[in-house]
Amino acid sequence: MTRPVTVVTGGGRGIGAAICLRLAADGHDVAVGYLGDGAAAEQVATGVRAAGGRCVTVQMDTSVEADVDRLFETAADRLGPVTGLVNNAGTTGPFGRLADIGTEDLRRVVEVNLLGVLLCSRRAAKVMAAWGSGTIVNVSSAAATLGSPGEYVHYAATKAAVDTLTVGLAKELGPDGIRVNAVAPGVIETEIHATMGDPERPERLAPSIPLRRPGRAEEIAAAVAWLISPEASYTTGAVLRVSGGR
Repeated sequence: MTRPVTVVTGGGRGIGAAICLRLAADGHDVAVGYLGDGAAAEQVATGVRAAGGRCVTVQMDTSVEADVDRLFETAADRLGPVTGLVNNAGTTGPFGRLADIGTEDLRRVVEVNLLGVLLCSRRAAKVMAAWGSGTIVNVSSAAATLGSPGEYVHYAATKAAVDTLTVGLAKELGPDGIRVNAVAPGVIETEIHATMGDPERPERLAPSIPLRRPGRAEEIAAAVAWLISPEASYTTGAVLRVSGGR
């Protein structure tokens, strides 16, 4: 039986890396899209291959249409027909109040978190519709419903848009045999907090989480793996919250 071929954007580190490794363990071949850290992406590729999967890495920017096309074309040429897409690439932008965020930072957050998901989903829809089946999983955020005031309402707004896209696209693509779902992580222990200038954020917020701890990237990967698997064959249009109750 042919192994599924799944494209994972932002797959070189953090949640994306965990998703790639989990999917490989579940029998997927993986195309890892990454923005800048080639060494990290190759380390993920090594892990995928160690788990028995084939892997290709592609440096690309999800907000650039030509890069998206190249990612899918490379995956198809090197691995075979693309059967799955995980829209994981994202950026929070600067940490702080909206009034203090620059226009270029706002633009970048929208371009990566929303336009990038739209471009990748559009390409996946065309590819998968030709085969009459496929799965798309979007990585959203609990911030979409919490709003994240004082932290990154701009990021939260783009993730709310991803939730809406998930619901609408699931209805649009269902007749084509394509399922579309999302996972909405809460506070997860990854380097994203240090990148946005608050490395102690997971520990600081732990008391506000009903389970009293931040999540792990592997726990998000497990949710993604379920949604993309045949076990979720009757699940589409769902936004699965994996946030420790927050």
